[in-house]
Amino acid sequence: MSALAEGLKYRAEAKGRELADYRSEFADFEGVAYLNASLQGPLPLASVRASHEALEWKKRPDRLADSAYFELPNRIREKLSRVIGGKPEEMAVTSGASAGLAAVAAGIDWKPGDEVLVGKGEFPAHFSTWLRYEQAGKLRVRVVEPRGRFLCPDDYLASMGPQTRVVSASYVRFDNGARLDTPPIAEACRKFGSALILDLSQCAGGMPMDIRATGATMAVASGYKWMLGPYGCGFFWIADEWIERLPLGAVYFMALDGAHDFHSMFTRKLQVVPGARRWDSPETANFTNLAAFDTSLELILRIGIDAAARHVDALTAKITAGLDRDRCTLASPEERAARGPYVCISARKPEETLALYERVRAANIHVSFRENAIRCSPFIYNTAEEIERLLVALGS
Repeated sequence: MSALAEGLKYRAEAKGRELADYRSEFADFEGVAYLNASLQGPLPLASVRASHEALEWKKRPDRLADSAYFELPNRIREKLSRVIGGKPEEMAVTSGASAGLAAVAAGIDWKPGDEVLVGKGEFPAHFSTWLRYEQAGKLRVRVVEPRGRFLCPDDYLASMGPQTRVVSASYVRFDNGARLDTPPIAEACRKFGSALILDLSQCAGGMPMDIRATGATMAVASGYKWMLGPYGCGFFWIADEWIERLPLGAVYFMALDGAHDFHSMFTRKLQVVPGARRWDSPETANFTNLAAFDTSLELILRIGIDAAARHVDALTAKITAGLDRDRCTLASPEERAARGPYVCISARKPEETLALYERVRAANIHVSFRENAIRCSPFIYNTAEEIERLLVALGS
């Protein structure tokens, strides 16, 4: 059978296969309802095997081909571009979202009066990245206050001006699941010549995405959540028209042109490679991590992000529809289009939320507690029966 015929056969079989069947791709949770992809996505069993095989390379490095230093990161670049709708040459392979943010901060030639806008309550990396630059007097971090329950474009627009150099924001918030309406902010950034950096950690792999449609100039993500990778992997995406516009900070030697031909690279003029690869994290081909990450991305793309998102939407819709609104309230936006791939729940009386969370955890249901809300993030391995267990534990 040809490769094309095999592919068509697999897709036909997968189309009729319930996503719940993909539980076999993961370890047995032994009675735990794991509804916490937004904390850590579980490593698929095939990815665990890939990591073990990569460890064998270190046990017998005579079997490690020189080409692995480049082929493995480049395979991941190609897969990541499909996850977010970018191009492989726009993708840098990093150790996580913070690495991408740090690369941006180190590269910009800051001028007196420059401002970085960060939404109130953002994930700490959006503050820590700029801290030493602010302390050195190179920039000012301006915190954007929401005028409503959730941050909206008008909140950012009211704070923007010629002094705005960067808007650093999560596309989906870690604390409430709210999705930011980015195009109006992106339009203002174009007007002022500013960069819009989106953190995709809480959505990349968990929902369909067209990064260009967001209007972002750059994006970062950790790979250990919805992309099911190991801890310590991620990416930095930069729009191709910004690649030459953003100066480089530190440069890893394997991002130099000719690094693949190491023995002769110093006979030529040292210069960085074209594309985003110049921002790869040092020791890019971290074999045990990247072999597993590559395999996880393969699984997600094989299942299809659209199919995975439909499954997740059905599970989160079951949560919102079954929630006892006399006892609980959504801490996320009610409108589905205004949310990422998960929901957050609070007790009707806020002071009772922690006790409610503890009751859910006591029922062997693994969720997160964030900003006095219970974050519930099911994924491809979860079932409707597990959502029923959650609703019972919530008293619904």
